[in-house]
Amino acid sequence: MNIKERARQLIKEIKVLYVALKHPQTPWYAKALAALTIGYALSPIDLIPDFIPILGYLDDIIILPIMIALTIKLIPKEVFEQCKAESETLWTEGKTKKWYYAIPIVIIWIAVAILIIKLI
Repeated sequence: MNIKERARQLIKEIKVLYVALKHPQTPWYAKALAALTIGYALSPIDLIPDFIPILGYLDDIIILPIMIALTIKLIPKEVFEQCKAESETLWTEGKTKKWYYAIPIVIIWIAVAILIIKLI
């Protein structure tokens, strides 16, 4: 599997985790890890900044797939299959139209800016 195919697969798996996060039969611990995984995948803040050569992309290549695989293992098979079928129609144009998903990221960046201004 080449890199582009794997990236598409990761996007599909993130969609399934998003649907599973809202599913009532998903255990709480799987929901918690799914929320953490989705937040990490969509967050512009990485463990290792991407501008660091080679190391910057290791977290995206190694950590994210591990988090996704672990979350999928925690979701019951029948729930995962239901969520997979439901996720096929989610974000069909490549991105969500719900702007309010960006609110937590905007709040974090505003807080960082205020902190930097106070330190200066």
